[in-house]
Amino acid sequence: MFDYQDNKRTFALSKKEYMSSIRNIAIIAHVDHGKTTLVDKIMYHCQLFRDNENTGDLILDNNDLERERGITITSKNVSVSYKGTKINIIDTPGHADFGGEVERVLNMADGVCLLVDAFEGPMPQTRFVLQKAIDLGLKPCVVINKVDKENCTPEEVHEKVFDLMFELGATEAQLDFPAVYGSAKNNWMSDHWENVTDNVEALLDMVIEHVPAPNVGQGTPQMLITSLDFSAFTGRIAIGRLERGELKEGMNISLVKRDGSITKSKIKELHTFEGLGRKKVESVIAGDICAIIGVDGFEIGDTIADFENPEALTSIAIDEPTMSMLFTINDSPFFGKEGKFVTSRHIRERLEKELEKNLAMRMGETDSADKFMVFGRGVLHLSVLIETMRREGYELQIGQPQVIIKEVDGVKCEPIEELTIDLPESLSGRAVEFVTLRKGEMLSMETKGERMIIKFNIPSRGIIGLRNQLLTATAGEAIMAHRFIGYEPYKGEISGRNKGSLISMEKGKAIPYSIDKLQDRGKFFVEPNAKIYEGQVIGENSRGDDMCVNVTKEKKQSNVRSSGNDEKARIIPPVIFSLEEALEYIQKDEYVECTPKSIRLRKIYLTETERKRFKI
Repeated sequence: MFDYQDNKRTFALSKKEYMSSIRNIAIIAHVDHGKTTLVDKIMYHCQLFRDNENTGDLILDNNDLERERGITITSKNVSVSYKGTKINIIDTPGHADFGGEVERVLNMADGVCLLVDAFEGPMPQTRFVLQKAIDLGLKPCVVINKVDKENCTPEEVHEKVFDLMFELGATEAQLDFPAVYGSAKNNWMSDHWENVTDNVEALLDMVIEHVPAPNVGQGTPQMLITSLDFSAFTGRIAIGRLERGELKEGMNISLVKRDGSITKSKIKELHTFEGLGRKKVESVIAGDICAIIGVDGFEIGDTIADFENPEALTSIAIDEPTMSMLFTINDSPFFGKEGKFVTSRHIRERLEKELEKNLAMRMGETDSADKFMVFGRGVLHLSVLIETMRREGYELQIGQPQVIIKEVDGVKCEPIEELTIDLPESLSGRAVEFVTLRKGEMLSMETKGERMIIKFNIPSRGIIGLRNQLLTATAGEAIMAHRFIGYEPYKGEISGRNKGSLISMEKGKAIPYSIDKLQDRGKFFVEPNAKIYEGQVIGENSRGDDMCVNVTKEKKQSNVRSSGNDEKARIIPPVIFSLEEALEYIQKDEYVECTPKSIRLRKIYLTETERKRFKI
């Protein structure tokens, strides 16, 4: 018998009853459609916290980067109890660059809650995550969120979701999906968008009724490792859903690797998910999501199987990366001043550690021991890794992002993405102009209220640097989303940045007097009195070629008394780049230098003579 706790009461359930009282759901949606907010409301409704606990919003976005950017980066598990049923919820990222996270965690679910914004409707990432769920045969439950928005069209959005599922090849059972309407932010869900309630029970009832209990096979234990965690006390922890059989504390098991090799191991501890944390248990039965401590040498995609007769499950297939960046040690004149980890050994070890849990990432060797090619899904995917490394105390330099070109049937092909731009109707001409210059093809234009939604097919190369241009041209009004479609024949050259760089000639301090005198030459990226070095990119030239400037020169002092008619230095505030903006801005002969406190742009060759000799 199994003890099952529901809001302070304990029941003794048979194994069969316990299995049928579990629901495993993943919450999937386009970025910013309200997944993490909805999970907050479910947790509050299921009384996961004491009344006097102030836990705030976006509880699952517990990492500093997620809080700052307002996006989910890594998937999280949480468990709630509702009407005697244990609901394991997996909150997934909504951004296309983190598609690898979504792909692997969907293996733990039996159904998905698809969240769609009642105003925006299905967006590029909605299509991507829904495609993955339909391919895995998961039952979708649709939640049409944000019905309190102005000009929203919930019924129309419901029809669009049906059309999208039909287009993606959903089965009849999947097309017969239930739907609820509501506003996660205002804490209500209902069977009709005009019928406002005061809680999210309609959603939880839909999950219990329509998401099937885990389909458990007969036979020896089998569990696919779909996620991992790390504890300083117990080491690496394997997380997954037990497909069949039963696991017990202290049990001997076999670990079947992706390549088919088998190693013997032993379970030290078993944990199931309860609320935001984990609870130690003596045994876990099929259908539940659990964490295993004590198994060594595992990777995501391996199978935990029976000790005597191990049988492997199908490993996780992940889409290929589309972009690469060169990671190298920091060899600038300022190296080692801010970071703790500066050697190639440190960088290699950190990248190898990242590869263990980030399945959509790859690492390749180069002809130099201190340079590594890192492959990922996009600039954001790789920049989150770089930002995390900076905060951990690493110093490194990054080269210009490059797309991965493939040869298909003897034809040179490049990755193509579907791009959606949402912006005010009056500014739509600028967006079309920018995207067309970058070899984009317009697919459709749709008016929604005062805004225009335009869809394009564009090479991945064309997206690098486009966001900055669009935001500048539309005064920050444009919203851009894109998803990878596939490889198509190479579209030809795309013109890059048409302005040159202002490069420092000397090492020293940027003097306000010098910056003031050089302002008509271009825009500056450094603040007055900032420390700079020779070869650092300190601004953008107003012309197309690079120019060396000396901003360390002070005003000459004379012994003639000033009559007070000197001009005051009026310095325009410098352009300060975020990490992604810096990566998208640099040319192929430049690096972004990342340290815990600074992001600098520099030329690969610092002196002018070297740059002339080794022209890139």
